[in-house]
Amino acid sequence: MEPFIVSARKYRPTTFKDVVGQQAITNTLENAIRNNHLAQALLFCGPRGVGKTSCARILAKQINTDENTSPDEDFAFNVFELDAASNNSVDDIRSLIDQVRIPPQVGKYKVYVIDEVHMLSAAAFNAFLKTLEEPPKHAIFILATTEKHKIIPTILSRCQIFDFKRITVTDARKHLVQIAQEEGIEADEEALHIIAQKADGAMRDALSIFDRVVSFSGKTLSRKAVTENLNVLDYDTYFTTTDYLLANDIPQVLVQYNDILSRGFDGHHYIAGLASHFRDLMVCKNPPTIHLLEVGDTTKKKYYEQSQKTDMAFLMEAINIANDCDLKFRTSRNQRLLVELCLMQLASITFDGEKKNDGPFLVPPSYYKVDHTQTGAAPQTQTAVTPDNTAATQAPTATNAAQVAAPATQTPSTPTPPPTIQQSVPVQENTVAPNAVAPQATQAQTQNAAPTQNTAAAQQPAPVTPQASPTTPSVPELSLRKDRVSGLSLKGLQRKKELELKKADKKVDVENLPTQPFTEIAMQAAWAEYVKRLLAKGERIIASNLEADQPTLNGTTIELEYPNETMKIEVERAQGPLLEFLKRSLNNYDITLGITVNEEVQRKYAYTAQERYDKLREHNPALDILRKTFDLDL
Repeated sequence: MEPFIVSARKYRPTTFKDVVGQQAITNTLENAIRNNHLAQALLFCGPRGVGKTSCARILAKQINTDENTSPDEDFAFNVFELDAASNNSVDDIRSLIDQVRIPPQVGKYKVYVIDEVHMLSAAAFNAFLKTLEEPPKHAIFILATTEKHKIIPTILSRCQIFDFKRITVTDARKHLVQIAQEEGIEADEEALHIIAQKADGAMRDALSIFDRVVSFSGKTLSRKAVTENLNVLDYDTYFTTTDYLLANDIPQVLVQYNDILSRGFDGHHYIAGLASHFRDLMVCKNPPTIHLLEVGDTTKKKYYEQSQKTDMAFLMEAINIANDCDLKFRTSRNQRLLVELCLMQLASITFDGEKKNDGPFLVPPSYYKVDHTQTGAAPQTQTAVTPDNTAATQAPTATNAAQVAAPATQTPSTPTPPPTIQQSVPVQENTVAPNAVAPQATQAQTQNAAPTQNTAAAQQPAPVTPQASPTTPSVPELSLRKDRVSGLSLKGLQRKKELELKKADKKVDVENLPTQPFTEIAMQAAWAEYVKRLLAKGERIIASNLEADQPTLNGTTIELEYPNETMKIEVERAQGPLLEFLKRSLNNYDITLGITVNEEVQRKYAYTAQERYDKLREHNPALDILRKTFDLDL
């Protein structure tokens, strides 16, 4: 049985063409070797597993290769690898410096690869400075590190720096496809894509995950097997969650989240992935940004189909809510409740909150209409409940009038059943108009004035026809206000705002506005009323400015006089509501406001020393001569 070699070692790059995802760096190194333009010290920095050490070994082999070199020659005696994490003292660097002086026995160069160079101590760095700056001609130093910021600037200035980038998901997936083909493994493209995403830009990690999944599932890699082995949430989970959110199905969303937790997933990982899913849906909505979606073609098609079901406003709000939950997750004491609240908010974005029956009434108005064409009907009383819970009873109308006019055909001894009272369903927002009850009340008074006739007529069951009382008033229909909306939902608030805007958009006949004459006393009374309203609202500054001068009337212009410009500006800023109140109160829309500043009154306020001196100099000009003679200051 042959020993197993992990893919990271088995498929380690042997040439610059085999290096994945670092095309710019490999081209630079190849040109430098070809043109004999290679620096004596190189610094390879970047994240783990991106090819730093592999490029160092390839470089050491390339610079020693010539026409007579065997292809299998690895120049092991010319490459010295030093782990700076364990050899970080000054003595280790001194030993290295002593070895550098010895020329190579085979080849042209000796290459010293110092891995994790940022672990060297400050003293070791300082001991290494002189040799790094002026090494022997046969020595080349390659420093590799994952944390460039920990290296002192004097070392960085002596090296040629190469920044290795993370390997993209697409490049990692393509490399895994080649390895799967060489190993004879049937791998689903989506499965390899998940492995590349899980590696997070490190090719060595991707190969390690690939080996683990192959050990789990054998020669066939499916997306389901990869997700089970890696314990990751696949795309279908987030697609299902988004469908539930768009359907406002809160129970199913919570049940799905409970199932995710029972499978051992973290709520923070789930909500972060959901925010990324919303981001990917937003990317799919615009053709210029589709290339930003790093998924397979099959999954990209699913993203596109679901993105057409969502609008941009929903995605923006959903990303904001999910990101807010992500930020609060670590500090929350009840993390499950936090995620569940987030999911309920997401499911309520497109929910308007209105009832299914959003009509203006529960019972149609036809229920309240009384059919007066029926014959032999007993007198009925219809009751409607007003908003103050007072019943407005309508007196019997047509039936009693018909019975009074009918001849007596029955003996007085025959008993008459009492009239039935039928109460209608109360109406919450509508009442009977007051002018509709008046004629019925008058008729009831007439019937009370002749009790004998009503009693006799009640005992005569004569046929009743509509022509018996041609002046019978009809039962008024209940007026239903169409502009009443509920304020307990988002849709109701939106409808209320639309009604307000519609009222504001009503055209006003500006040519026929009222211009009734008014007196100065009425104007001053309205002025005082407006000042009281300002004081009640707490706007004391503008109220005091309005009380500073007694307004006078000049035609339709209200004149005011203030001692300074500041008070004038303050009143002019607040004159809009003031004029509107005065125009409505005095019923005259020609009113204007005239504000002037009296300079004479303003001069009384001479508070500064210069103003006092100027005033005294006006009365006694010799005061200026005195000041200049003795060189006095104010």
